[in-house]
Amino acid sequence: ASIAAVGAMRSGLALRLLEKLELFLYRRSAAVIALTGAFKRNLVSRGIPPEKIAVVINGVDMQRYGPRERDTALARQWGLTGRFTIGYVGTHGMAHGLENAIEAAALLDDGTPDCPVFVFAGPGAARDGLMADAAERGLKNVVFIPPQTKEHMPAIWSLCDVALVHLKDSPVFAEVIPSKIFEAMSMGLPILIVAPAGEATQIIECENAGIVVPPEDPRALADAVCRLSSNETLRRKLAASSFAAAPRHSRQFQ
Repeated sequence: ASIAAVGAMRSGLALRLLEKLELFLYRRSAAVIALTGAFKRNLVSRGIPPEKIAVVINGVDMQRYGPRERDTALARQWGLTGRFTIGYVGTHGMAHGLENAIEAAALLDDGTPDCPVFVFAGPGAARDGLMADAAERGLKNVVFIPPQTKEHMPAIWSLCDVALVHLKDSPVFAEVIPSKIFEAMSMGLPILIVAPAGEATQIIECENAGIVVPPEDPRALADAVCRLSSNETLRRKLAASSFAAAPRHSRQFQ
């Protein structure tokens, strides 16, 4: 126990020293760029003058991403032809809580070709565990596509009927705005965002670009997927609003 206590003290000391260095660098900087308004508020609360902090939110390169027909060869390769597809495109990390999405997929898996399918494309520390979990459950409606190059990402997005944005249930992640939101908007996709209430969910609600689902509630996620898969009118309405919002989040203007 004493060894653990010493380790904790050393760890705490190291963090305090790093924070002092962080704040020193902020104070000495001519300008500070924050990626969200919440990040700016945090810095101001720690003594950084607000006038030197600019908020530059993530955006999308609209020359790279745009609506397109489903890549038929890619869909055939991954068994997605004619399937209603929920796509998570991005890092599979500890912060994303994608175990919740696997649980939702399990709730929806009825073994038929009409069952909505979850597609996960990207790298990350949690990827192998998610793949093992899906395999152990024998899920037929979960597909893992290996990490892709940036140039190939629009083709991956084209496989999706709905974009999934997913974060763990933590106040820390209420301040995060995943860049995949803006890629999905530019692709003209409705968005299912599973995240704590915060800046990202506010964007989706304000733009009417999708459905906000509470985190760590697989039944709520499964129900939202069913709602979108069965209601084409709603899906088209959200997709149109999502695409209309994309220019407001273009990197050309951020």
